[in-house]
Amino acid sequence: MKPTPFYQHRRVLVIGLAKSGAAAARLLAELGVEVVANDQKPLEENAEAKKLEQLGIRVVCGGHPLELLDEPFDLVVKNPGIPYTNPLVEKALEKGLPIVTEVELAYRISEAPFISITGSNGKTTTTTLIYEMLKADGQDPLLAGNIGLVACEVAKEAKPDQWLVTELSSFQLAGIDEFRPRIAVLLNIFDAHLDYHGTKEAYAAAKANIFRNQTAHDYAVVNADDPLVMDIVSSVRAQKVLFSVTKPLGEGAYVQDGTVYWNGESVIQIADIVLPGQHNLENILAAVAAAKLAGASNEAIRRVLTTFTGVKHRLQYVAEVDGRRFYNDSKATNILATQKALAAFADEPVILLAGGLDRGNEFDALLPYLQQVKAMVLFGQTAAKIGRVAREAGIETVEYVDNVEKAVPVAFRLSEPGDVILLSPACASWDQYKTFEERGDIFINAVHKLK
Repeated sequence: MKPTPFYQHRRVLVIGLAKSGAAAARLLAELGVEVVANDQKPLEENAEAKKLEQLGIRVVCGGHPLELLDEPFDLVVKNPGIPYTNPLVEKALEKGLPIVTEVELAYRISEAPFISITGSNGKTTTTTLIYEMLKADGQDPLLAGNIGLVACEVAKEAKPDQWLVTELSSFQLAGIDEFRPRIAVLLNIFDAHLDYHGTKEAYAAAKANIFRNQTAHDYAVVNADDPLVMDIVSSVRAQKVLFSVTKPLGEGAYVQDGTVYWNGESVIQIADIVLPGQHNLENILAAVAAAKLAGASNEAIRRVLTTFTGVKHRLQYVAEVDGRRFYNDSKATNILATQKALAAFADEPVILLAGGLDRGNEFDALLPYLQQVKAMVLFGQTAAKIGRVAREAGIETVEYVDNVEKAVPVAFRLSEPGDVILLSPACASWDQYKTFEERGDIFINAVHKLK
């Protein structure tokens, strides 16, 4: 940790005590900051708040009282999931208080340079690939961010000769100030989280923040096949490094004649890569570019790409049961992710399990991807909407169930040996489950019960 952190001798309000908020409050207290932690959940139900109280941190629970801001604060640290329309956040903005997310704290205290990855889809797979490639190269990288490890906790222990590989969401990037990754990766931008950001333009602007503080000494790794991404980086100061699955670039990471290239040098044959799906090829190219910029060898990269089968809940192979292969893609919380999952099995018969939180959108964009789907098992708030699209696609077998656990045996009954049974919901999980991880774990357990 940097010996003279910026946050000494300040008074800070932390709003929201999920993992990142609680970690931020602990870090600030450790740095000698006077911290007030605030959370919606009542104290008697709030384990994190009780732990902070035991550390001597003042905690205000059971709501977000506006009178908190009658007290003097120098800074607000906001949990990324709390929208800027929250009345307490709005009042802080009115008072001109700087509002940041926990990743900003991580950057301010870290001695390690950052490799940071964002995008609408593929963040976790790409982040994990980069981390594994650097590790296979004999380096000692650290993994943090939206991938599940709180960045400021990891950053405390980071050393100058380590890379801190971080997955970042638009929610986190909307709340940065000085944050500057040495290598920033933007995979793609599609309609997502519009209920939080309000417009696609605001969502894209939050993603673009990853480049905001970069200089000519830094690198911006970007998808040459995404026009919006290319528009965003047209004015960045960092050195642009492109990747493309559609055209040979000469420089950067690209595909040509069944081979992955880096700056004109062959890295690996696509046939030797075990991770399925065209969308994963995009993630692989982005990871190759970032890993090469961080000094990884081709040998290390090949070692990872010939063994890495995927991240849990991201098109994860679960098991084969009586000739049926089960895949867990619970992280497919939007239509695009499900499109890409279906495209990965374009030549195989699929039983699709889908449905979840209704955010007001329709699912007609799935239509071109349903040709190989022979049956669907639907659940959650959006079941009827997706069922309408299934009928328009000519899928005769559509069954409705209460939840994912009940969907698995139904899908098995509808299937035959050689079929792929794919959980790819195209929706967030919050109508029935706390997280997409919980939804995916229930699917995995139900598959193992079949065995």
